[in-house]
Amino acid sequence: MPRRHLTTSAALTLTTFLLATGVASADDPKPSAPPGSTTSSPPPQVDANSPGLKLADGATLAPAKVLDIKSVVEDLSGDERRSDTNENVTFALQAEVLFPKDSATLNPDARSRIQAIADEINTQKASAVRVFGFTDNLGSYAHGLTLSKKRAETVHDELTTALGAKGGEITFQVRGYSEDYPIADNTSEQGRKKNRRVEVSFPKTG
Repeated sequence: MPRRHLTTSAALTLTTFLLATGVASADDPKPSAPPGSTTSSPPPQVDANSPGLKLADGATLAPAKVLDIKSVVEDLSGDERRSDTNENVTFALQAEVLFPKDSATLNPDARSRIQAIADEINTQKASAVRVFGFTDNLGSYAHGLTLSKKRAETVHDELTTALGAKGGEITFQVRGYSEDYPIADNTSEQGRKKNRRVEVSFPKTG
């Protein structure tokens, strides 16, 4: 039986698609490029007759599936970031935007940001919402655990108020993780600032 192989056109299309969707973000464990960066490198040349592109005798292609593509949008100040995948929406707000230093009391302008998140929760008709708090690695782990949990609880309380009657119909998970799960390097203040955050995530329906 002759071997089936991808045409040059199909191989180039696949390569171009993978390059186009390979956007690095601050959430990637080891991003290949800083968030928001782009590449102008041309796609590599593909040999349609390469053995690596051919199926073995009797083999078939796997069923097609939708890739979980992530879109990340960060405001100019870097204080707020929204990540969208096929399944979830995640908002990450830096602690300095929400709270005074080493505090779990909301700043005056924090409520408008939380209201915007509540509006999106209503738009997505979410029935389950996760509110997770995080700190940097300064101070003790135990102190960070307490502070991150209190800050998550404060955001949860404000979200419930902003959602009104619908807030009572939503199941919330509220947790504090201290310095666990950093999204940036804790060796610099810029990185630590990103790690001091509260994330609100929920399923995407539309």
